[in-house]
Amino acid sequence: MARRSPESRIEVRGANPIDVRASLYFALHFAGFLVATLLMTWGLFALFFLAIGGFTLDGLMNQLNNLTARYVMATSARVASFKTIAAMAHLILSVGLIVLRRDRIMPPARSQGDPRHG
Repeated sequence: MARRSPESRIEVRGANPIDVRASLYFALHFAGFLVATLLMTWGLFALFFLAIGGFTLDGLMNQLNNLTARYVMATSARVASFKTIAAMAHLILSVGLIVLRRDRIMPPARSQGDPRHG
């Protein structure tokens, strides 16, 4: 009669389905991507006002003064309309920059032999 050998029970730690370090690394990289995109969008607005001011500091300040004076004197309906236009312009510029920078969304992949530090 053949005896069954006792099965050795080897407990294998279940691999964590989510790599926390990789998730945090991606979140930090993506946050940096969004902040850089936001700063570039604001820079495009500044470039726009610089361009309509004739690429001079005096012209830029005159354009900003004109915008500010009209904004302060506007009615609440016109202010709401301006906010909508500004939000849409910001959204369009942001989406355009994200499309142009879409290869930067993901962090660069490491090579196979790259040692992990940290």
